[in-house]
Amino acid sequence: MTTAVAPSPLTASDRCDRCGAQAYLRVELTSGGELLFCAHHAREHGDKLRKVAVNVHDETSRLLDPPVADVR
Repeated sequence: MTTAVAPSPLTASDRCDRCGAQAYLRVELTSGGELLFCAHHAREHGDKLRKVAVNVHDETSRLLDPPVADVR
């Protein structure tokens, strides 16, 4: 039996494999590896990535959320 595990959230320390910016997309490849991409490169290479992906974890929607104000 295989148990599915939710992918861990991407953090500020996760960097795009293409340019080094903060990653918002994790692509698990059929070969077993994974690639991380910033939103820009995720859009640029998205169609090709989905062809070789087993799973795509997309957090680009976080860029649309308004920042939470620290009200203390």
